[in-house]
Amino acid sequence: MSSAKFLEEFPPVSTEKWQEAVVKDLKGADYAKRLIWQTDEQIPVKPFYRSDDLAGLQHLDSAPGEFPYTRGTRVSNAWRIRERIESTDIGEARQRALEALAGADEVEFVIGRGGLALGEPQDVLNLIEGLRCPVHFEAGEGAAALLRLLVTALSGLPDFEGSLDYDPFTGPGDSAAAAELIGSAIRALPRFRPVTIRAHRFHDTGSTITQELGFGLAEVIEYLAELTGSGLSVDEAASSLTFSFAAGWNFFFEIAKLRAGRMLWARAVEAFHPARPESAQAQIHIRTSRWNKTIYDPYVNVLRATTEAMSAAMGGCDSLAVAPFDETYCYPGEPSRRLARNTSLILKHEALLDRSVDPAGGSYYVEVLTDSIARASWKLMQEIEAAGGFRKAWASGWIRASIDKSKAAKEAAVSSRKRAILGTNQYPNRKERMLANIVRKPEDMLRPRAAEIFERIRLRTERHAAKSGHTPLFLLLAMGDLKMRKVRSGFASNFFGCAGFATKTETSENEEAAVKAIAERKPDAVVLCSSDAEYPALAGSLCQKLRGAGIAVPVIVAGYPKDAVPALTAAGVADFVHLRSNAAEVLEAWQARLGVKE
Repeated sequence: MSSAKFLEEFPPVSTEKWQEAVVKDLKGADYAKRLIWQTDEQIPVKPFYRSDDLAGLQHLDSAPGEFPYTRGTRVSNAWRIRERIESTDIGEARQRALEALAGADEVEFVIGRGGLALGEPQDVLNLIEGLRCPVHFEAGEGAAALLRLLVTALSGLPDFEGSLDYDPFTGPGDSAAAAELIGSAIRALPRFRPVTIRAHRFHDTGSTITQELGFGLAEVIEYLAELTGSGLSVDEAASSLTFSFAAGWNFFFEIAKLRAGRMLWARAVEAFHPARPESAQAQIHIRTSRWNKTIYDPYVNVLRATTEAMSAAMGGCDSLAVAPFDETYCYPGEPSRRLARNTSLILKHEALLDRSVDPAGGSYYVEVLTDSIARASWKLMQEIEAAGGFRKAWASGWIRASIDKSKAAKEAAVSSRKRAILGTNQYPNRKERMLANIVRKPEDMLRPRAAEIFERIRLRTERHAAKSGHTPLFLLLAMGDLKMRKVRSGFASNFFGCAGFATKTETSENEEAAVKAIAERKPDAVVLCSSDAEYPALAGSLCQKLRGAGIAVPVIVAGYPKDAVPALTAAGVADFVHLRSNAAEVLEAWQARLGVKE
């Protein structure tokens, strides 16, 4: 049977028909509330996409390596594996770099705070001795001074390749001085990129994806304008730049972000009329997110970093650094650094992701996301330009305030557990103790992070237990309806375990048995786990019998029987924990009530 005849047996179904079928299956439930996902970026995500959704999208016709580079700047997907080296000794740093090159393609040295001190040209030469790979430098506020040193030390090595996180806005006093410094670096080291657009810093402080891309775009356009206005050609200015983004949890959005970022950069450079087409090709470095990494259950960080690395690879990054899973609380050793390095190697050599260019291209969903993120980011960039440009918006605090608003919304979702962080605000390992494992100095801890509020609560419990020899015990009293008592005792165990409290489930058939169990266990609090229908009788009777037995222990109800709450509170119930509870606030309140202090 020919393919044409085969397809005739399956007539096309219109989008309207699909929509009707979905609405029917919802049986009266609100379509938008049930199936439209409202993301942090305020981009609504539909439950399904069809070819109709691609109508009007203007980026679909280019191939990999073709302007505007939505599908990639090259016809291969051979990204470079980068390893970050953090050491205070030049010899040790070089040795770590040589060991890393057993799997990595390039290295990045941390210079200054927490890293190396390079004061003389010979220090630079000693550091890079024997390294046959691109070398990158993270120097922060010391980047301008380091760039001068690199130009002096490496001027005899014109093929030296790498980058520096120099920020012209915070370097020399004016654009002309910055342009002169960058120009000297380009002439001495034509394959070295001295300026990095550190868009990852927006992500790491709580921004949305469109803010990370929009703010980064506004920043780089202002760089181009100032540097070209100070004597550099657009090709020189563009070739001096590299982008650094973070890859976060939202897998398909992160893929679309890189596709949109390349397209927007190409359009922006096009407006400056470059002489070389390759000037419009963005060079993008990705490192896995710090925002969503945790101290507790740290091996989950391996899984998080893996999905982030996958999105970066599938999005077409030029280089990728996977952070060690334990960098949140210690200085990573060789095992965790090797595990991070091997994550990229597995994606290349076992998952074979380097053999497919833009594998998400053509997906209706990803193509629509690419367009939506590009439009939202471009609009944000235009708002900044209309307000006077990036430098002015940054100095006024407007950018910081915008990110803080996004951060607060994310933290509220984490605090109420609407957004799960496994092992931290959901499904904690209650036996885990991490206090003794934290060896980073306070000033070197990775902040901010989404998990911090729950980590602060749990570490407070650990300190209290270490000091007093006692971990607060919450007795989960399972009574009544079999199904509901199992569900709610599981919920309560998970809920209070997030604070590091000890929990113990006790099944009792009546209030007398419950009082006896409480007297024997001597818990700090009792959590009654039953059904809403049974709570009015059970809770009131239990509180009364406890008072009669002279047992002063607070009783908590797992659930929120709305109509019975006033009566239960009057009967002596101390609190209600349920799905709508702000878990962080409730747990901190119980710590205060039980005397668990810093």
